[in-house]
Amino acid sequence: MSYIKIRDLNFAYTDEENPVAVIKDLSLDIEKGEYVAVLGHNGSGKSTLAKLLNLVIDDYDQFDGVIEIDGVEITSPDMTEDDVYELRKKIGMVFQNPDNQLVATIVEEDVAFGPENLGLPREEIRRRVDNALDIVGMREFARHEPHRLSGGQKQRIAIAGIIAMNPECIIFDESTAMLDPMGRKEVVDTMEKLNREEGKTIITITHYMEEAVRADRVIVMDDGRIVLDGTPAEIFLQDEVLRSCGLDLPQCADLLIRLRKRGILLEGDINTPEQCAKTIANALIRG
Repeated sequence: MSYIKIRDLNFAYTDEENPVAVIKDLSLDIEKGEYVAVLGHNGSGKSTLAKLLNLVIDDYDQFDGVIEIDGVEITSPDMTEDDVYELRKKIGMVFQNPDNQLVATIVEEDVAFGPENLGLPREEIRRRVDNALDIVGMREFARHEPHRLSGGQKQRIAIAGIIAMNPECIIFDESTAMLDPMGRKEVVDTMEKLNREEGKTIITITHYMEEAVRADRVIVMDDGRIVLDGTPAEIFLQDEVLRSCGLDLPQCADLLIRLRKRGILLEGDINTPEQCAKTIANALIRG
């Protein structure tokens, strides 16, 4: 059974008398433990999808279709407030601006905010805070003031706050958009660690192609629909479809396609600069 199951999903925002459709006939399965990147230009529906999965949007007046999370249909009219509360504990969300998620004046107090609201014992809160800060590599900043940290460090603290609540799935909604290249690398490294080492299901909404290539699976949305779904290697060779969706190619994939058009075929993965350099070097050695 899929951890997230979506069938024939349609969703529209109400704009007075004119609903604006942003999700159209969308069906999708995400397995537990997957690392999925969702791509799409502004207005493609990707952030709305994330908010529906996290129950940030729970107004289903303009809604049609089914969403199930861990076997529970969150779109059922029989859902109670207690049901919503339990499901929100399973799926955490990290937003674009870390300042909007930081609530305390000391780092460890901020990370403890979520577990405290879950009513956990003091000893368990302490353990979770320390563990979360270790995972994101920020234990040495436990007594620092969040507003004095860099953008990447702030976002890692926001992630630690989600980790401390121990969700099974974490959605990153454009979580690197406001960061410099170093900050983006810190956050993407943390996503990978959470997936590979902690077994968390990771869904990252992004418009950075170089981030998407590091996921196990890439989903491309356009005009509220899924137009591509596959591994990074499969997706980023479909340059014409991606460009028609208003998306660029990762530099390595663009290089591969240019070389192939010149009759130079490279064997091996080239999703990352390191893989690309190794593949080109091997081709040169072979002559």
